[in-house]
Amino acid sequence: MSVLPPPPGTEPSQVHLDVAQIRVLAHPLRARLLSALRSAGPATATRLAQALDTNTGATSYHLRQLADAGLVEEEVERGTGRQRWWRAAHQLSHWRPTDFDQHPDARAAADWLYRYALRVHADQAERWVENQQEFPVEWREAAGLSDYLLRLTPGQLQQLSDELHAVLDRYRHALVSVDDPAQQEQTEEPGGTERVLLYLHAFPVRGPMPLAAPPFDGPEAEEEIP
Repeated sequence: MSVLPPPPGTEPSQVHLDVAQIRVLAHPLRARLLSALRSAGPATATRLAQALDTNTGATSYHLRQLADAGLVEEEVERGTGRQRWWRAAHQLSHWRPTDFDQHPDARAAADWLYRYALRVHADQAERWVENQQEFPVEWREAAGLSDYLLRLTPGQLQQLSDELHAVLDRYRHALVSVDDPAQQEQTEEPGGTERVLLYLHAFPVRGPMPLAAPPFDGPEAEEEIP
């Protein structure tokens, strides 16, 4: 999930998801609500419903479910009358694949979240490919998609992941809040910056490399690529 970076000089707040939290989060709208609050900052149920193309009643209900799980919280000081503002309780959430081995329902929820995240990642990458011509040449030259095939031990993979995350921590910086409607119209952040998505996926593979294997059973279709 995309997150709103912490103020300069501070560490992002994190939550290690427990059984109850991951079961609550494994829901399409709740996952989107938490992602929206983390990436865009505090909002009301009405604003979130408009942004996510749903209705306020469903948004309010699922926000309360997230609040009961400790994943979002109300900004009481900001609310006025019937208007309630919500914010993400943490900027990052994480869990280990083995955390829920003894809890089948939670393990299924974690698997769903992984798959959901992968679909979001693929969708964002597709959007970049479709819209990259709208960006200046320096952004198109700087952006890219890469993959590497390595042979590592579990310890080496853990060390590699830790080192990559340490590098990313050095590049964290504050973003312009999109609470202000005037700022929402801005396509470029101050100082020539843009929000940048960077995904890391690392896992062992066995057998033929997926991209080298036939995409389906049966004779390969010959497709002309323009």
